[in-house]
Amino acid sequence: MIDTVIKIEGLSKLYRLGEIGTGTISHDLNRWWSRVRNKEDPYARIGQLNDRTKQGDTDYVWALKDVNLDVERGEVLGIIGSNGAGKSTLLKLISSITSPTRGSIRARGRIAALLEIGTGMHPEMTARENIYLNGAILGMKKREITCKFDEIIEFAGCAMYVDTPIKRFSSGMRVRIGFAVAAHLEPEIMIVDEVLAVGDLQFQKKCLSKMSTVGREGGTVIFVSHNLIAVNQLCSRCVLMDQGKMIKSGTTAEIVSLYSTMASESGTAIKRYDQPLKDGVAAIRSVSVCNNKDDVTSDLEMSENFNIHVEYELGPDAKGICVGITVIGVESNQSVISLPDPELDFSRLETREVGFYRGTVTIPGGLLNSGTYRIRVGITRTSYIFDVKEDVTFTIQDRVGILQALGYERKSALLSLQLPWQIKRSSTGLLEK
Repeated sequence: MIDTVIKIEGLSKLYRLGEIGTGTISHDLNRWWSRVRNKEDPYARIGQLNDRTKQGDTDYVWALKDVNLDVERGEVLGIIGSNGAGKSTLLKLISSITSPTRGSIRARGRIAALLEIGTGMHPEMTARENIYLNGAILGMKKREITCKFDEIIEFAGCAMYVDTPIKRFSSGMRVRIGFAVAAHLEPEIMIVDEVLAVGDLQFQKKCLSKMSTVGREGGTVIFVSHNLIAVNQLCSRCVLMDQGKMIKSGTTAEIVSLYSTMASESGTAIKRYDQPLKDGVAAIRSVSVCNNKDDVTSDLEMSENFNIHVEYELGPDAKGICVGITVIGVESNQSVISLPDPELDFSRLETREVGFYRGTVTIPGGLLNSGTYRIRVGITRTSYIFDVKEDVTFTIQDRVGILQALGYERKSALLSLQLPWQIKRSSTGLLEK
């Protein structure tokens, strides 16, 4: 039998840009008069979708628009999408931090929400005092917090600093305490936003393990993250959002694949830049991806070589300049390949002349696994960055069927190296070295 713990129907949230509250007295009166006549908010009709890349025609924007979603008990639900898609707004509405403009949310069970770094903590109070304060905000009784205090401190890993004011903690340490308190609330519904991104690797693993345990024990977890590897590991179902609307709900593998495809299509295989030299030193002029025939394209075959071209300009003070390329996996948000300047002999870097340069790097076929990638190009001198561009995106597909031949529907590895093997055979027994 399906046990729905969160039911969302027609959920919408309207904001006015650049204003605190509704804005003017005339707007408040117009809204009041509409409510008296049982009419719709007059400004809701002119509100537009939240496309952050374009200048709007009105001050009113729908941060969420007509979202319908059911979340079942014991489910670990992932919510993914680009920045500004409405993920955090949805979590704030579920947590009752803000109220909807239209629609309804019905939730059954105690909710523990960790949405922002430092939520519910006072910087002048110690970690010990903040644990009691944060626990009280989340609905824990003092006796309950006292019984679990040692477990919270152990989970957070901050025993040395328990009587130190929170203002002296790093953002990662504050998140440790906040998550530890929320995790030991024993919630029926746990809501976690992108805050885990500031934690170290060990703590992230501990948090993912705890959220997984909550799901196995019958609790419900709603997890928002740009780390698609963590989403794949943790979530049984996923929802994709864009511009305040729910695009699709389905299995995690299906939705992550759809999101990666959308990210690739929204990018481009070539980008040109027209800008002055920064500090008269250097500037990137263009970045492009080409197939093995040197045709510009963002759709590449896994088994074929492809080229990355970078054009840049150096000014009169370009001594010591270094150009670097990094290939980043969109799903994992991790650097896959680092391609430093081929002239890292600093005696050569010091003699670069004024002019336009074009660098080309060939990536061999079969190196990168199928997936979506973006290119980051940077011009630096020691630790100072003169220019960085990260607009070019491409997708590698396994049309030849290399992965299927290996017995995998989709490999999880970042690289797919085809290195030579030495194979020997014996019909009598194990071979010696």
